Amino acid sequence: MSVRIDGRAIARALSDKTSETVHHLNARGIEPTLAVVLVGDDPASDVYVRRKISECRKVGIHSIERRLPGDCTEEALLDLLETMNEDSRIHGILVQLPLPAAIDAAKVLDRISPDKDVDGFHPVNVGRLSTGSLGLVPCTPLGIMMLLDSVVDDYRGLNVVIIGKSNIVGKPVAMLLLEREATVTVTHIETRNLPDIARAADIVIAAAGAPHLVRGYWIKPEAIVIDVGITRVIDHDGTSRIVGDCATHELDHAKAVTPVPGGVGPMTIACLLSNTAMAAERHA
Repeated sequence: MSVRIDGRAIARALSDKTSETVHHLNARGIEPTLAVVLVGDDPASDVYVRRKISECRKVGIHSIERRLPGDCTEEALLDLLETMNEDSRIHGILVQLPLPAAIDAAKVLDRISPDKDVDGFHPVNVGRLSTGSLGLVPCTPLGIMMLLDSVVDDYRGLNVVIIGKSNIVGKPVAMLLLEREATVTVTHIETRNLPDIARAADIVIAAAGAPHLVRGYWIKPEAIVIDVGITRVIDHDGTSRIVGDCATHELDHAKAVTPVPGGVGPMTIACLLSNTAMAAERHA
């Protein structure tokens, strides 16, 4: 029977640590502050923003919410970000994605100051990550590493297969693993013989956004599986449920597996809060 890696428990421990950092900063007269920008009225984005603000409140981080209409211009959004960059009271800036089609998301993310880029998406932070320099690390990859740290003592020489080459998860987590001296293979939609490649891995990180893509026979005994996928599916009886990229019910032979939900998801927000406190500490 595989071990269930409890993302909720690890996220709570990280949030407790963040709360202590915030408390010490408050004692020095510093109020860590996260500015969240939401453009338009996408229901899913609204839910994500509300949750992030709620979690900020729990650890003592002050949050500022700015909502812009869906028809706002790119220039108006960029001007807002420039104002936030110059505001010394704001330590972290987060623009909720996706943005309306008329706005260039890359240009928007580039406008955020690297030192306030708590999502870790700015090219400067990407460059810092690739060279192992001090920077803000993307939240989901950072959370994945913390989950792995709970079951892995030494990464040196381990074979890791990452399924999915996104800039948000696949590429940055590969760089984090390379820093730990793991041997990393990043696969994608054009990869051939993917099951055979996965079967050779000590660690498989599935971040393809394809429900139940990874089957039990893809995973060798005692491998570790991190499931980043999260997709809502409708069953034959009309009920909906959240599933990951892995057929978890087929992975009893694995050493450890993250559940969906309750695995990677809670870590992403906990790492966002941690990055915000870190940004405030570095600013101070």
